[in-house]
Amino acid sequence: MALMDLDWTVFCKDTISGDVTPGCFGAKGELTYLDWIVNAWGWTLAVSLLALVVALVVGSLMGVLRTTPNKWLVGLGNAWTELFRNIPLLVQVFLWYYVVPEIFPVLKSLPSMILVVFALGFFTSARVSEQVRAGIQALPRGQRYAGLAVGLTLPQTYRYVLLPMAFRIVIPPLTSESMNIVKNSSVAFAVSIAELTQFALQAQEETSRGIEIYLAVTALYFISAFAINRIALFIEKRVQVPGMIGGGK
Repeated sequence: MALMDLDWTVFCKDTISGDVTPGCFGAKGELTYLDWIVNAWGWTLAVSLLALVVALVVGSLMGVLRTTPNKWLVGLGNAWTELFRNIPLLVQVFLWYYVVPEIFPVLKSLPSMILVVFALGFFTSARVSEQVRAGIQALPRGQRYAGLAVGLTLPQTYRYVLLPMAFRIVIPPLTSESMNIVKNSSVAFAVSIAELTQFALQAQEETSRGIEIYLAVTALYFISAFAINRIALFIEKRVQVPGMIGGGK
């Protein structure tokens, strides 16, 4: 099929009747493929952002544990990291969707989207943990000793001294992980979350316009990841510390 043969009016068609809808957005309960893809994009962003929050919180905690003097806490952080980064993401999604609710019945009442958020968030937290650990260990040892010397407790030293500096160092790899979350959210289609990949599979079958559908979905994934990259770059420039690793001159 030549590019000139592409029919972008497919997005203006009603999902039931197949008729082209003026303005491309449905009204009075009608749903066009444009409505559908916008809604699917919203689900992709929601899953990605919630999973990112889980990944940053849990990953940061595990990264901190792996740098403490307590060998049991170090072991806990290492065990978490190795467990979740060595099991394929799709397997983890199925475990959370089919297995974990059987072990903890209270989870059966949760929407499937939340279960996918946990799976994606915990999977990514293992990678965030490694980056936070590396960021803390990249700091001079004097930073920790200085915090303790002025009377801060160890948790306070991490909170006010080590973590703020470490996060400045690891913003670039955290940016990559944030972009990966958007792409990895596509596994949600396996448990029927109405995100972009699920939309593409169903819309292609219904319309037989696979090229247009997949080009549009690809563009939305790119826009999402690129926006995260630009936002992270802006933050990095605003918080960088001159003279530090990853900082500006």
